[in-house]
Order: sequence, then structure tokens, then C-alpha cells
Amino acid sequence: MATAGPDAPGTPVADAAGDGLSPALRALLATLRLRPRHALGRQGIGHHASRNRGSGLEFAQYRAYESGDEPRQIDWKLYARSDRFFVREAERDSPVRAWLLLDTTASMTQADEAAPTRSRFDVARLLATCVYEIAQRQGDACGLVLCGGAGVALVTPGTGPRQRDRLRHALAAARPHGEWPDAKALAPAWGRIARGDLVVAIGDWFDEAAVEQLVQLANAGRDVVALQVLTADERDFPFRDGRRFVEPEAGESLLGDGPALRAAYLQRFEAARTALAARFAAAGIRFATHVIDAPPDAVLGALFGDRAS
Repeated sequence: MATAGPDAPGTPVADAAGDGLSPALRALLATLRLRPRHALGRQGIGHHASRNRGSGLEFAQYRAYESGDEPRQIDWKLYARSDRFFVREAERDSPVRAWLLLDTTASMTQADEAAPTRSRFDVARLLATCVYEIAQRQGDACGLVLCGGAGVALVTPGTGPRQRDRLRHALAAARPHGEWPDAKALAPAWGRIARGDLVVAIGDWFDEAAVEQLVQLANAGRDVVALQVLTADERDFPFRDGRRFVEPEAGESLLGDGPALRAAYLQRFEAARTALAARFAAAGIRFATHVIDAPPDAVLGALFGDRAS
């Protein structure tokens, strides 16, 4: 959707020292799991089922208690001896290799008039952080692909604190601008995503080229989850005056009267979203929508909770 007003809002700079996760959100993430539909074993160099620490039955090690850990995991006998909380970790088989695919085009700079300092990209970046924290807790490899006007930037999947730092740094440094890269620019990154990998794609998904690329990934045997991030203004079209609507990627603009355009806009917008959902469903892509004025709990639970399909 075009940005309303004289100028498109800028992109706030993320705080590279923190990840923006509240204690309550961390507690929620501890209950979520990445569950690819294609639980395929991997063969070849670097692609194999691995033994990772998680919530299985075979004891692996102790680690310090973190906010969000379940109390039942605490070793109370060890606490009695040390006066410190430690969590028992177990080993489990985990073939999951996840990729965060983040839209960094100009449309991600959009924000609501009621909250101009909170852009679509700020919220998308928070959701991406949540996904890699889930992967880290599972001990599963997670990588990152940034797709925007700067081309394609890639962080190879990995695990552990250093990988968390790599992903956090890459997300903090990302600056949305320009348009979705063409197929030639995307090809090297697409070639790194193996059959059966989980791809969590976060963006607005208004661009036909971007949607087509997700469908192609799914048709090629990648397990794709598409998370659409919308502004509240796109959902509600609350504009009550005449204004200029600016398309952030192409720079095209249109003068119009908000109240006169609202009914037709909402009808077309809902039709477009219904068509997008049907297209993703036909390709086997799990799809969910998040509006940036809402907390992330519901959409994360829908995609990665116990009842997620």
C-alpha cells in the first residue's frame, strides 16, 4: 500500500546492544517450536541429522536458568547445594535447518500515522528475532537472507551464541530501500537453501515477484512459512481528508480524498489478501498475518505453538 502524507517515514535505527524481547515474550518463546513439515534427514557434507540439546530424555548438561525456562526443568537438588538455579538439558535428534528470509524493500519503511516511529520493518525485525531465538533454544541451525534494493545479503545457518550475535548484527545493520531483487540476484542464495529446509519469510508480500519466488521455493521442496506484516493504516484506511498517497518503491503518487476512497480500498485490499492466502495455500505455504499495532504473541503462537499445523 502507498504511504499517506507528504513524505514517507524514515527507518528508525535498531538498538544493536539489545534484541527488544521483553521477559514476557521470552517466556512465550520458550513454549514454541519450529516444526518443519518436511522432516527429512540430510545427506552429504554439512547436511545431516544432528544431536542437539533440547527437551528430550537423554541428559546432556546443565546450564544457567534463563527467563522463560520452565520451572520443571530446574534441578532443585543442585539448587539446594549451590543456591543457584540450573536447568537440565537433554539431547534430541534435530534435523531442522531454518532460514529467515526478510523483505528489506522500501515498502518496509512504512509506519502508521498514529505511531510514526514504529515502522513495518521494526516489527518484522522483532519477529525475525523471535524466530531465531526459538531456533537457538532448540539447538537448531538458523540463517538469514535479506532481500531488497541493496541486493541479497546472506548469513549461513549456524548455532550457538556467536551465531546469535551474527544474526543480531545483520538485522540491526539492515536498511530497507529499493525494490525486490530479480531472479538472477536471488539465485546464489536460493541455491544455498536445501530441499527440506524451513524458510520463514517475513514481509508485506505485496510484490508479485516476491510472492512468485516464495511459491517457487515451496514447489522445489522447501518448507515455506509466509508471515505478512501490515500497518494498521493498511488494515483500517483511517484517513479523513484529502492527501497524496505515495508508493514507496516506485515513487508514484496519487491525490485522493480519504473518505471517498475508503470503501473501495478496503474491498480491493481484502480481495487481494484473500487471493494471496489462496495462492500460498495452493503451494503448501503456511500463511499468517500480523498487524504492527498488535503484540506478536498471537501470530507466533499460530505458526509455532502446539496447535500449529
